[in-house]
Amino acid sequence: MTTAPAQLLPDQLVSMMELVGQSDSVELKLTVPSGSYRAATKALAIDPLEAQIRQVFFFDTPDLALNRAGVVVRARRIQGRDSDSTVKLRPLTPSDVDPAFRSSPQFNVEVDAMPGGYVCSGSMKNTLPPTAVLASVGGDRPLRKLFSKEQRAFYAAHAPEGLSLDDLSVLGPILVLKLKVTPKDLGQRLVAEVWTYPDGSRVAELSTKSTPADALKVALAARSYLASSGIPLSGEQQTKTKTALEFFAAELSAG
Repeated sequence: MTTAPAQLLPDQLVSMMELVGQSDSVELKLTVPSGSYRAATKALAIDPLEAQIRQVFFFDTPDLALNRAGVVVRARRIQGRDSDSTVKLRPLTPSDVDPAFRSSPQFNVEVDAMPGGYVCSGSMKNTLPPTAVLASVGGDRPLRKLFSKEQRAFYAAHAPEGLSLDDLSVLGPILVLKLKVTPKDLGQRLVAEVWTYPDGSRVAELSTKSTPADALKVALAARSYLASSGIPLSGEQQTKTKTALEFFAAELSAG
């Protein structure tokens, strides 16, 4: 999803806060314009040598049938940590989620909010051994082996009929650098991520998480801090996942 750099209208704000009240967490996101990368790095005292390296793989059909159904399937390799996989549905209304999924400790409902837009999603997660992802994307193990029984059930409930996990194409990987910083003047942890695509293009994003109860307070504090640090709040907002899916789908079509 790419959103215009506009403020939420009152009715939109009310709708968002209703979703926030039914969610488990809130993530506030800001896409940093390419011309402001250096300024943001300096203002936040970011040391790129402290960043964690990640590889993100998405799974979909060449024509993005899952994406059209609101389903996102991915797996990540993470430097120095176990790998993981996620099956996500967005948008969703929390009250519509099957109680069997909603009660799982591996399931999380989250509202992502950014200037001019928001989306509520539900994610079923799974932890994997460090070697699992490469084995599956390389063809040595079926893709379904990356996903738990709960994830496969969640996928089956929302994916297009007849489209199994093993039918999906590998879209990726994306190289990601991730760094956490806690500015003294903010007192709230920020996460900086830079996603680099094979053609050299990048999406840089700043984010911070909050409990639903503290969402407005954290949003106001983060907005004030970023503005005072000279980081633009009015640039075009671009979601990392959508950019990745469209990039690799075009690559598959060209191939």
